[in-house]
Amino acid sequence: KRHKGGFDRVLVDAPCSGTGTWRRNPDARWRAPEEQGLAKLVPLQARILASAARLLKPGGRLVYATCSMLPEENEEQVAAFLAAHPAFRVVPLSETAPQLTNSAHSDYLSLTPARNDTDGFFAAVMRREAEPPGCS
Repeated sequence: KRHKGGFDRVLVDAPCSGTGTWRRNPDARWRAPEEQGLAKLVPLQARILASAARLLKPGGRLVYATCSMLPEENEEQVAAFLAAHPAFRVVPLSETAPQLTNSAHSDYLSLTPARNDTDGFFAAVMRREAEPPGCS
């Protein structure tokens, strides 16, 4: 609570299914179901993201990152966060890192083994807009 609204930048390196690392770690596909269940991971990611968002000053940037290639953990997670937090807007990849031109998504950094010859990786940058007068 004492850090609420105190930071310019917050990075959420969210716990995830790790699907982006399967090329390098193929045995990860066969982890016990309780270790990889999206039913538990997605709500946990949402809670962490919402908690981290409270730390940002107006104008601050929140980076949400996973080593997953699943939409439920990436684009859908960001869409749900933005729907629930109208003070936040996506900062397009072309603005945050214009040199990165081979992303699988136009607004987010989305790397895949097939496209980029890397692990799968996702990152979205969101900015907390200045709040209107009278809001807190």
